[in-house]
Amino acid sequence: MKQVQLLLIDPQNDFCDQEGAALPVAGALADLKRVAALIDRWGERLSAIHVTLDSHQPLDIAHPAWWRNADGATPPPYTPISIEDVENGVWRSADPAQQTASLAYVRALEAAGRYQLIVWPEHCLLGGWGHNVQPELFDALKRWGRTHRRSVNYVVKGLNPATEHYSALRAEVPDPADPATLPDRSWLGQLSRADTLLVAGEALSHCVAGTVRDLADLLGRADSIVLLTDCTSPVPGFEAAGQAFVDEMHARGMRRVTSAELSL
Repeated sequence: MKQVQLLLIDPQNDFCDQEGAALPVAGALADLKRVAALIDRWGERLSAIHVTLDSHQPLDIAHPAWWRNADGATPPPYTPISIEDVENGVWRSADPAQQTASLAYVRALEAAGRYQLIVWPEHCLLGGWGHNVQPELFDALKRWGRTHRRSVNYVVKGLNPATEHYSALRAEVPDPADPATLPDRSWLGQLSRADTLLVAGEALSHCVAGTVRDLADLLGRADSIVLLTDCTSPVPGFEAAGQAFVDEMHARGMRRVTSAELSL
């Protein structure tokens, strides 16, 4: 029997379009409820479920507390920060000892060519409600574990405060001294054994896109990846980036289906 695995990217409260969410993604709550229904429907066929958890503390290079302007104010959420902003002092590290490293970071990020630094609202803080998996989905994951006597593989990402970690496989600017920012070859080996790797979660424009691109690059193939198109949504304002990712990866061999169309 062919091996089918499910990879859920950051299905957490803070990304759901609901009261109290720090970084709500329009459509995310419905996305994750559809994933829960899919797990109940196809659980017998799923040989493994992997769930990534975006995980931060308030002090993070992509959170307001890291930065200050000349007046000592923090940047509002969704502020982009460029190399020129840091070079010219529009935004500086709140900790002067981190200024050189912060400038090096935005330079490395721009050189990588995937994302510009965006200051996000504080989100998915360790120990808080926003870090938790959306409840209905969490209940489905528990049912799957009990029914099929398997454990969900939870993967924590984003703990290094000095680099963003959209992709579940590696940080945007990896730190050679921090293995958590580098590809986990053991986990990659597990994912590589899937004949079909179903992908869902939040957000399409960022963490889903980064993870799937890295998967295709590190595995050397994209034809095993199936994006569940009604189980993922982009960050508002980044819809074009989400569609560009889908088009790019489809051209590389990634398949696209809705959860209703899925047949295993």
